[in-house]
Order: sequence, then C-alpha cells, then structure tokens
Amino acid sequence: MRARAGRRLTVLVLPHDRAGHVGLEVELLRRARRAGLAGATVLRCEEGFGSSHRIHRARLLSEDRPLEVVLVDQPERIDAFLESVRPLLTGVATTLEDVEIVELADHDNPQP
Repeated sequence: MRARAGRRLTVLVLPHDRAGHVGLEVELLRRARRAGLAGATVLRCEEGFGSSHRIHRARLLSEDRPLEVVLVDQPERIDAFLESVRPLLTGVATTLEDVEIVELADHDNPQP
C-alpha cells in the first residue's frame, strides 16, 4: 500500500445550477476530464439544505435533490483546476480538503 498527499475539492450544486446550457455538474466533470485530473465523481444526495435553509429533496413529481461533485488529485493540480473554474462557482458551496490518496493495487496488473 502506498499513500501520497492529495487534495479533494467538493462542490455542492442543485439541479438548476447551470454553466451555460448544461448543468454545472456536467461542466465541472467535462473540465476535470480535460484537465486530466486523477478522479471526479458526481453523487446525487438524498436531501440537504444550504444558505437559504430550504430543504431540497426528491419528491414524487420533482427532482430537487442536491448533487455533490467530488474531485481528487495532487494539491497543485486541484488548486490550478479550482482557479480555472472559480468564475463558475460564485454562490456555490465549495470545500477544499487535504487528503491521503491510497493506492492499494496496480489496476493494470492486479495481484492475486
């Protein structure tokens, strides 16, 4: 097992948050891939609230659940990515945390 320093950027968005004509989560994922980040995941949350204190949740006729975009890479790569997308994140809850990236096995040569 090997571990190295990393950084996790988490962006909490709502389905109506947009970047041009696409959802903010889609645009962040696209840009992360283009930037060659190590990993990015979009998670749909059950429910939550933000600065408005209005509860967002899945309803029978409406899909208002919050989304969590999680991006992980080396600290300098995440910092550079954050600077490049900063204009998209105005008013959007964003966290930045130092993490340890643990490599358990080589994906190309799995160990028995």
